[in-house]
Amino acid sequence: MTAIPDTCREIRLKVRPDGLPGAENFEIVSIPLPIPADDEVLVRNCYFLVSASLRMMISKGAEDVEGVPFPALREGDALAGEALGEIVSAPANSGFSPGDLVLHFQGWREYATVPIAQCRPVEPGLPDPVGYLGHGWTAYAALTRGVQIRPGDTVFVSSAAGAIGSMAGQIARLLGAKRVIGSTSSKEKAARLVSELGYDAAVFRGAAPIVEQLAAAAPQGIDVIIDNVGGEQLQAAIANARVGARVVILGALSGQLVAEGPGRIAPVELDSMQLLLKKITLRGYSADDDPHMHAEWISRFADWLDAGSIRFPREIITGLECAPQALARVINGECFGTVVVRL
Repeated sequence: MTAIPDTCREIRLKVRPDGLPGAENFEIVSIPLPIPADDEVLVRNCYFLVSASLRMMISKGAEDVEGVPFPALREGDALAGEALGEIVSAPANSGFSPGDLVLHFQGWREYATVPIAQCRPVEPGLPDPVGYLGHGWTAYAALTRGVQIRPGDTVFVSSAAGAIGSMAGQIARLLGAKRVIGSTSSKEKAARLVSELGYDAAVFRGAAPIVEQLAAAAPQGIDVIIDNVGGEQLQAAIANARVGARVVILGALSGQLVAEGPGRIAPVELDSMQLLLKKITLRGYSADDDPHMHAEWISRFADWLDAGSIRFPREIITGLECAPQALARVINGECFGTVVVRL
């Protein structure tokens, strides 16, 4: 345990962005160390996740929407996001003790007071604590509960170089997929998907139309679509789907990262005749629907890491002051894998 300071820093929303956010939309503020209420713990954050989904919380016009798990933030609010921290103090009989590691949603700050009910204890097993913040469990839950991989499946993962996608392709292979294809934003990242993460092929924006690239990469068609993007990429995947294909929608980056608006809608035009004739099923899925899956994922992730059968691509950025620039890089598609800030 480190010495407890009298003050700490947090990043606040200074001005709601009208479009994609930049560093000028945020400010770092020093505040008195927060005092926990009777039903709260005091946590010293060690790492927090940098996610493009933050854009939906902070954009001009963003409001709370039923079903959206990210609350809208107002100017002056501290930012929020998934974090891993160490308990500094906890009420008696809370189930927590100083030194315990917990996951919670009050990142973007050095210290946080967190309701006991909103803390999830960290299950032991992973050699790198950053692994607990990775989105491998989202991919794992989607591929075991949102849809079941069948031996011989051809799987397409959109945004395959992102926090979810960089794990989804590997997990699909470990669960029995025969061929795994990913999409990404550049030729360089497409090459890394194949050389580093074992994708059989990768398509990328800016080359031929995605629908044509997918037809070449999956000439026999696609059985499972793990969609993090929507838009053109979902259209292309449906066009190349086989009869009985299963689609699991995990995200909507085509809407979240559009240059204008709050990023909370992602329109896409799909050919319902294709859905009908191919008997395609579509399902929206969130790993939060199956929270018990987290412990199962940690166990399997640890085993796969120990066996050397999976990689965990991540970028670790040190210092709270670097977080706004990290967010801009994530939104601009410059990163590969999970991005976290280390405090």
